[in-house]
Amino acid sequence: MQARSALFDVYGDHLRTRGSEAPVAAVVRMLSPVGIAAPAVRTAISRMVSQGWLEPVHLQGGRGYRTTTRANRRLDETANRVYRRDLPDWDGHWQVVFVEPPAARADRTRLRADLAFVGYAELADNVWVSPFPRAELESVLDRSGARARTARADRFSSPPTGAWDLDGLRAGYEDWLGIADDLVQHHLSAHDDADEAAFAARFHLVHEWRKFLFTDPGLPDALLPPDWPGREAATLFASTATRLKPGTDRFVARCLGA
Repeated sequence: MQARSALFDVYGDHLRTRGSEAPVAAVVRMLSPVGIAAPAVRTAISRMVSQGWLEPVHLQGGRGYRTTTRANRRLDETANRVYRRDLPDWDGHWQVVFVEPPAARADRTRLRADLAFVGYAELADNVWVSPFPRAELESVLDRSGARARTARADRFSSPPTGAWDLDGLRAGYEDWLGIADDLVQHHLSAHDDADEAAFAARFHLVHEWRKFLFTDPGLPDALLPPDWPGREAATLFASTATRLKPGTDRFVARCLGA
């Protein structure tokens, strides 16, 4: 687990409802049970500041950092997808995005990764598609310096769902159903303190589940087969995360000195 990714999980899953800020020492305490050492935390914080995700703030518990407006928007959008809140109804139309890619190769690579993360798939060169308009599109384009035109489509000669690797996604959800319980039990048994164990177990659960955001565009049920394993996997994730939340909240409160 990379420290930067772990920090996004901490701020998004634990600090977003607690003012979106924390002293550095508290963040270090939170990440210790999941194997992220203090130097790695501080290095990742520095990088996230330079990337515009965090900003310094003076707190009662010492020097700390809070998420920027841009980061809060991304964290809220990600949380909605992770916990499948406010799922929109599909009206049968598709959003098509015609991208004018940036000149720099690094910016093009970032753009492709960001578009995939927020739920688009590349239908043809520089033509991206999604069953829903994505609120994150403008910020994704701005971040890489790209421009785009959008259109709505009623139908295609062949289903756009083929732009996503649904066979691979199915296999991923089936694997998840086979390992989720073992993942949680492993981390519950690795810590003597019950609340710390709950935090570590839930942290790894959310971290692994969050990886589906890179591969699952959140297609509406009407476009998925009746036996789609993502439904069962989402139910298992939600029930397990809920069960672990009370102990997790107590541990976070301890780390924050609350």
